[in-house]
Amino acid sequence: MTARTRLLDPAVGRALSALSKVAKQGLGDPALAELVVIRASQVNHCAFCLDMHLAIAREYGVSEKQLDLLAAWEEAGDVFDERERAALALTEAVTVLTAGFVPDEVYEQAAKHFDEAELAHLIGLVVAINNWNRVMVSRRIPPGGYTP
Repeated sequence: MTARTRLLDPAVGRALSALSKVAKQGLGDPALAELVVIRASQVNHCAFCLDMHLAIAREYGVSEKQLDLLAAWEEAGDVFDERERAALALTEAVTVLTAGFVPDEVYEQAAKHFDEAELAHLIGLVVAINNWNRVMVSRRIPPGGYTP
């Protein structure tokens, strides 16, 4: 598999970057933000984004145990707290949309742990990383290009 060399339009890249930045800032917890973007990137099979955000997560002090067990967060016991679990459940629901909607119980659980503004930013962050995943996967951008 080779990278598709057509470049992303700079204006689109700036818009996606701005959305990502605003959503992360509004969430207010950079470690949780990285868990969210890593989980979405796992679901979407985006190697570039995984490589990049795993490095960033380590910079923010996310534990290796959380990174190791993120793909199986539902079975990981107390490795993830209730707030993290609610964010990860919402991340998967927004990312996969197989039923056509985010289930009410998933949204309501997240709403217990995030105020209205945080919840809006969490959803914005999931939307942003899903956009990035789709851009990078469709262009077949390989991992390894990110430098902190």
